[in-house]
Amino acid sequence: MKTNIANNTRLAAAAKVEMVKLGQDVHAKQVTVVVQLDGATPQPAQKIVVEKYLAWVGALMKRHPGARVISCYEAGPCGYWLHRRLEEKGVRNYVVAPQNWSGQRKTDSRDARALVEALDRFEHGHRKAFSLVAVPSVEEERQRGLVRHRARLVKALRRCVQQGCSLLLLEGIRLRGVWWKPRNWKELAPSLPEALAFELGQLQSQALLLRQEVEAVRERIEDLSKNQPIPAPRGVGALTWFSLLVEMIRWDRFENRRQVASYCGLCPSEYSSGATRRQGGIDKHGNPRLRVALIETVWRLLRWQPKYPPLRRLIESQPGRSRRKAVVAVARRLAIDLWRLATEKATLDEIGLSATA
Repeated sequence: MKTNIANNTRLAAAAKVEMVKLGQDVHAKQVTVVVQLDGATPQPAQKIVVEKYLAWVGALMKRHPGARVISCYEAGPCGYWLHRRLEEKGVRNYVVAPQNWSGQRKTDSRDARALVEALDRFEHGHRKAFSLVAVPSVEEERQRGLVRHRARLVKALRRCVQQGCSLLLLEGIRLRGVWWKPRNWKELAPSLPEALAFELGQLQSQALLLRQEVEAVRERIEDLSKNQPIPAPRGVGALTWFSLLVEMIRWDRFENRRQVASYCGLCPSEYSSGATRRQGGIDKHGNPRLRVALIETVWRLLRWQPKYPPLRRLIESQPGRSRRKAVVAVARRLAIDLWRLATEKATLDEIGLSATA
């Protein structure tokens, strides 16, 4: 009996592994990984420092020559560098949307095991085991990072200006406009108490510096926007248009209009059961920055291209909730039209837009 067990063990060890699956919980200092060989029970979790992880993966691939190695990890602050390095090694890696993998008892090991189990289901045809995240190329990521960097600078500038307004309000001074610009500051500073003038002067210097940085990034974005394959519609500025394009990443990755609207987070939420169907506000899934850029583009088109067919509903709507719903509907249709334009399913004339002169 013992001999048979020993033989079976040796046969199992000698059996050729066809697929190696890795569920990875990635952090700045370490990677918690769970390995599953073919359809076997996942192995216990291992914690490996980031600097040694790629070498560990290479050693694992050597132990199973010819095996197909696939892996997955959640999108997060660590970015896509690990995805790219794994792909260079020949690993098929998926970056997936974050979710609560292990319920109320959350640990890195539980998350890694849940990821590898979801990966196993995904590879066996269960396409909804997790949601894939589109990984941008290095150039696409740099362009998108530039747009987001400008947004952070603008936010910092507004916060700095508002802090100055709050300080002035403590002294009963309520200002409107750009108090921090040199001409206005020169008139304001002599009338302030010394302590307040010093503190406010620090904020004024920060605001000027931030404004210079915002302008420098804006000029760079405008230069890059000139090389975009899709022409900007008339009335849509270079910043808004470039932001919209880079946040979408690649238009051809969508198969139909439903996927486009879903990625933009512009689909209505729904709670339906039996014969009752209830639809609420938009679910706001997907990319929030893209949704903001689309809404901004709709308002620009309303002024510069009012003949765009979907705008008819917005023009005829009444102020209030009806108007807000109309804006969302136009933004959803605009995203779909831009997808049709980018994938050469329609032209600007067929959509009802005119290009920048």
